[in-house]
Amino acid sequence: MRDRVDRVPVVVQGGGRRMGRAGLARLLWVGAEAITTVGVLVALLVVHQVWWTNRQAVAAAREQVQALEGEWGDSPPVPFAPGDDGAAPSGSPAPPSSSPPPAGSGGGTAAGGSAPSGPAPARDRAYAVLRIPRLGLSVPVAQGVDKRAVLDKGYVGQYPGTAQPGAQGNFALAGHRNTHGEPFRYINRLRAGDELIVDVRGRRYTYVVGQVLGETSERDTGVIAPVPRSIVKPGYGYGEPGAYITLTTCTPEYTSKYRLVVWGTLKG
Repeated sequence: MRDRVDRVPVVVQGGGRRMGRAGLARLLWVGAEAITTVGVLVALLVVHQVWWTNRQAVAAAREQVQALEGEWGDSPPVPFAPGDDGAAPSGSPAPPSSSPPPAGSGGGTAAGGSAPSGPAPARDRAYAVLRIPRLGLSVPVAQGVDKRAVLDKGYVGQYPGTAQPGAQGNFALAGHRNTHGEPFRYINRLRAGDELIVDVRGRRYTYVVGQVLGETSERDTGVIAPVPRSIVKPGYGYGEPGAYITLTTCTPEYTSKYRLVVWGTLKG
């Protein structure tokens, strides 16, 4: 009896160690499964955000460009020429004006004459097409820079209060660099002399890239001023009135820490 009693603790202790190891292994297995599941969900979210939203936005933007071109079928854009008064060709609707610029913005007068007349385009609605031959890009332009209403559709948005296409002042635009169509992903490849073409019903305005500011603060409002000049890096920008275009996007890629800026001037 005594020997039998002495052996009982040995058997129980050994079984406890085996059960403890099995429980730990089970816990580790459950933890590994949970981590794997979370990893898969994160990967699917990234695929949706980076790939699927891009496909959707690119397709929607392409359809919008085709829709605008279809509307303009009877009055294809005519190149702007120096001395034009900004009016649309005879028999065609006038180019839409932008939202009223702030006092002193200089954004209300067309290059070479009076401001184009006509009703302002509806907010968030595409009214123009930006073409960048070097990048093979054609993208709709809409009023406003709201992410959900404009930028996430794959459109380029016009900053409220900035000049209309072809006008004196600064026609300033924003676009995504990554996700949601990423129309401005490669604007860092633009160089001085590249063309930026803006088509509005009945009129085509061609700007020529003059300067590229590779990085500046998101609060650098000077880059979209009527006479654009960086207030963070004053060596970049312009010093006298003119008809300008500004393209802005986030940088570095997949962040929104800084802004990348491209400037151009109206060709003429």
